Amino acid sequence: MARKGPRMNVLAVDGGSSTLKVAAYAMPDERKLAERTVSIADQGTSLASFLDELSAQGTRIDATGHRIVFGGRQHVRPERVTPLLLDRLEQLVPFDPLHLRAELDAVRFTHNQLPNIPHVVCFDTAFHQRMPSIAKRYPLGDEFAGVERFGYHGLSLEYIVSVLGASGRTIVAHLGSGASVSAIRDGAPVDTSMGLTPLGGIMMGTRPGDLDPGVLLYAASELGLSREALREALTYRSGLFGVSGGTSDMAALLAREAEDPRAREAIGLFVYIAAKHIGALAATLGGLDTLVFTAGIGENSAVIRERIGERLGFLEPFEVRVIPANEALAICRHVVTVVQSTDT
Repeated sequence: MARKGPRMNVLAVDGGSSTLKVAAYAMPDERKLAERTVSIADQGTSLASFLDELSAQGTRIDATGHRIVFGGRQHVRPERVTPLLLDRLEQLVPFDPLHLRAELDAVRFTHNQLPNIPHVVCFDTAFHQRMPSIAKRYPLGDEFAGVERFGYHGLSLEYIVSVLGASGRTIVAHLGSGASVSAIRDGAPVDTSMGLTPLGGIMMGTRPGDLDPGVLLYAASELGLSREALREALTYRSGLFGVSGGTSDMAALLAREAEDPRAREAIGLFVYIAAKHIGALAATLGGLDTLVFTAGIGENSAVIRERIGERLGFLEPFEVRVIPANEALAICRHVVTVVQSTDT
């Protein structure tokens, strides 16, 4: 079915934990014009080069859309960029400095490069705002007011739902540098592994996932780690990297698994924790119809998919699908909707 909306070329900027993915789409036909993946450290230079290449081939960008990892309670739908909005988003950086600082820098950069077109931000947490209240709640007292489970990878999940359709009990395993598993019923969010920040949930490339809170109290009181040292350790030196002793690259770990016990332990723990969370989320759905693997590890490692699947044999038969992540297209769809609504 043909999509409706104004004809425009949209630049989608998707800032992850380690890379920046940028793509241009002709909308509403959803035809990809160009794409590139670069290091976050080089994002300014690479964005400028990408825009120059598009201009050289005669492609005019009519609007941009940006992934913003955290929107909290206040930002639950895509919004057009204004100076006031950027000031408000700056206040959210402490929730996820790993992503948000680079993402906001990218918004400002493209706004400066292309000042006369609409710029739209799309929030990864927005998808999960429809979760049941019980799934958002932490078992904490009043002194923790405002602390709740927000969930992440929402734009990835939106795209998956658009492919699958809004029916059935689905768990999406978004397995990449950042990783999460999410439960969806009939296209609506039910629960997810990540919580207040993207540090929680399942084991990731360099992040640990869920921890006993006592671990952090012990690290601060007995090991003498400062808040900044804890942030560095939990963000950059845990997960696959920490357990293996030096790499978060799943392909590299699998290649040396046979002779390296630390690589073997890292892989085994990753599979164990992912399967455990999938099983728990199946309980929230009352069963499982479809398990979707997406993102770098989920899409590219048949070995990891098979090992996770073997641990889920206790569930009723369910379909397993691999659907390539496409946050960029989800972003572009939102841009068309926002531009159309604000220009009419």
